[in-house]
Formats: sequence, structure tokens, C-alpha cells
Amino acid sequence: MPAGWTFAPLGELVKINPRRFDNEPSDDDLVSVVPMAAVETESGRIDPSQTGRYGDVKKRSLTPFQDGDVLFAKVTPCMENGKIAVARGTVGGRAFGSTELFALRADGAVDPAYLCNFLLQPSIRREAQSKMTGAVGLRRVPRAYLEELMIPLPPLAEQRRIVAALEVHLSRLEVATVLARTASRRLRRLVKRVLIESVPVQGRDGWLSCSVGEAGSVDLGRQRHPDWHRGPNMRPYLRVANVFEDRIDTTDVMEMDFPPPIFDRFQLREGDILLNEGQSPELLGRPAMYRGTPANVAFTNSLLRFRSREGIDPEWALLVFRRHMHAGRFTREVRITTNIAHLSAGRFKAVEFPVPPLAVQRTIVERTKETLSGLDRLAAAVDRAQRHACALRASLLSKALSGQLVPQDPNDEPASELLARIRAERAAVPPKQKARRRSPKELPAPPTRVTGDDYQQEALPL
Repeated sequence: MPAGWTFAPLGELVKINPRRFDNEPSDDDLVSVVPMAAVETESGRIDPSQTGRYGDVKKRSLTPFQDGDVLFAKVTPCMENGKIAVARGTVGGRAFGSTELFALRADGAVDPAYLCNFLLQPSIRREAQSKMTGAVGLRRVPRAYLEELMIPLPPLAEQRRIVAALEVHLSRLEVATVLARTASRRLRRLVKRVLIESVPVQGRDGWLSCSVGEAGSVDLGRQRHPDWHRGPNMRPYLRVANVFEDRIDTTDVMEMDFPPPIFDRFQLREGDILLNEGQSPELLGRPAMYRGTPANVAFTNSLLRFRSREGIDPEWALLVFRRHMHAGRFTREVRITTNIAHLSAGRFKAVEFPVPPLAVQRTIVERTKETLSGLDRLAAAVDRAQRHACALRASLLSKALSGQLVPQDPNDEPASELLARIRAERAAVPPKQKARRRSPKELPAPPTRVTGDDYQQEALPL
């Protein structure tokens, strides 16, 4: 550990979710309202532009925080994505945010920006993820984890030097990351454009126009059933989780009992096109070609199978279906059940299917493949750049938070001495005396009124 550094539990360095502001606003004052979407991922910033009247906002179940507080998203996947930030620029210095945020208010020994960078480290987020509790899909980091999390604590002056150095280096990385993300979005749009323009929907001279059902056979896969999870004829099958655009993922292939006659009906042949029958609307009909791997495999009713007739190249059919997915053609046939879009076999069969001469089909396929291959190489280069930037960021944070980014100054007050002084100051403040509720026996007797010469007592109303 570098000179002047110490370790302390986070619970000693911050107040977690303090319920009051340092300066309470009046009901008519405006405050910032910060939903989870306004907490940026991995940048350490928030968007405080949304506002509300304090008298109205305070009635809602929200997390209060103020400028200088560190926000930590406790719910999955927001925490893993790096929704951790320092509150800056809120209206009047005060805000309310999502209840899925922890607000951490530093108590003098830790710089908020230093703490934010510490929590943003991928290693810390992975550890926090491993401590999550709750139901699948709605897991949260428990408060106790943060309270007990040990923080490497440099002298306060060194913390601020670390933050200043990190801001210079991370700003350069952020520029590179933004450029890479922009390039990635442009490449995706270009792929969409190439696919849409490669397959004209309107027929040209010598082209035929037919429906999908006329261009080949369409079948829905076999329904899954618990009774078929075991049996004498276990066979692998593909489902939605295996079928991506122009790619079949075989890392998680499940098995089911398929008696021979039934397996013959649902067995895939090389060249069959599989399309997602149920998916989010923008991915409905996502197609991939079965190219023989894995061997002897069937498919379930979460997928549609298209098998080309004579005169239709399967690669052309795949290109047509990719075009239809990107052009939103399949979404016009959508049927929604329980928030999932479905493409029925009957509706799919009715979708238009352009048929140029076989030689033209193959020419267009090869030309499009060549163009898309070039775009894929560019996308791979952009992805490598993004991963490299992420690795550099993690390495930079690790070096900074282990004392390797800026030099130590022997004139800095050691963090242990600062902590000791803060503890002493806390101990010198007398605890707030809470009013003790007295039992009915301890309450004074009610006042009385004397009436007449007989001294009759009558309790006065209280």
C-alpha cells in the first residue's frame, strides 16, 4: 500500500440514502428529477434537466440526493452497465431519483469523484453482481454489501490529484469510444440499406412474383412437452435461442425424445432456412440457414422452416428474408401475445417473394455477400477498438486506484489521520436526545373543577 494510504469500509465514509438535504427547499422551489435513464453508463454523469416542484415531487416514493452525492444503481442490469455517477448541476443543488438508486453522501474523508471512479471499476461491478439478491431479472445489490465494501483511501489531496489525472485520460478515451459507437451505428444502417436495396420487391423484366408459400414449403416445428424430456430416441433440436441473423449458435443445443416417424418430419436438411416465429417486433422473422451443423437435428415450434422449391436458390431465399426483416415487412404481419410478436405460418406464406432467373439470383447473392463481407470486416475492426478502449479504461482505473497514476506527496495528511480526526469530531457531538414516551401511569392527573360545598370533582376536558 502506498505511503499515507489506508483502507476503510464504505459505511464509515458515506451516509447511504440520507433522507434530508443540507438545505431544505420550500414547496414552491424547483428540484431536478432524475429517472434511471438520466444516469449515463460509465461516464459518471447525470442529466438533471428534468424538473418538478418540490411540494409535488416529495410526495412520490423517490430517492432524494444533492450535488456531490454519488449515485449507485442497485438493480440489474443497470449496475452492471455502469449507471454510477456524481450528482452535478441539479436545480438548486437538489434532486430526486429512482428508488433503484443508492445515494452516497461523503462525510469528509473521501472525494465523491474518487469514490465514483472506484465503484465504476469492472472488478467492483462484477463483485457487486455476485452479491445480488432477489428474483431472476430483478436482482439488487444489498445495502450491507456497500456498507462493508473496503475502499483504498489515499490522502484527500492525493485523491483529488488522481481525479484530475483521470479526467484528462478518460476524456481522451471517451472521444475514441464515442467515435467507435458512431461508426458502429452507421455500419448497422449501411448493412440494412444494402440488404433492402439488393432485393427489389417490384419485379423486373424476366422476374416472377409469387408468395413465400409458392416459392417453397413452410412448416412449424414440433411443440415441446415435459413428457418428451426423456425417452429412448433423444435427438438435438434448435429453438429461438439458437437462431440469429445469418448464424446458428450451437453452444446450447437441447435434446428431446423424437420417435423415428416424428423425427423424419421435423429433421432439418442442409439449405433449410429457419426463421424466428416469436420475437420482439424488430427481430421477428430473423433468418439463418441450416448448413449441416449440428448433424441430425430437428426444430421446435418457436421456429418456421422454409424449404426452397426447384428454381429457388436457398441463398437467395435467405437474402430475401433478411431484406424483409430489415425493411420491417414481417412486422406488418405481426400478432402480439403476452408482449411477444408472432409470425404465423399462414401469414408468412402470404408474404411476397420476388423470383429472378436462377443465374441472376446467384449473381445478386454473390455481389451482396462481397459487400456485406467488407462491412463485416469494418464492424470487426470497430468492435476491436471498442474492446481495446474498455480494457484501457479498466487498466487506467486500476492503476489510478492503486497509487500508480500520480506521485505521492509526503506533505499530504495521511488518510488514517484524517479518519481519526473525523471519528473524534463525531464522538464529541452529543447524541440527539429522543423524547421518551411516558406510560399512562406516568401522565399527570387531569385538572379538576370544584363545585358546591361538597367538593365534588369533575375532570375538565383535555
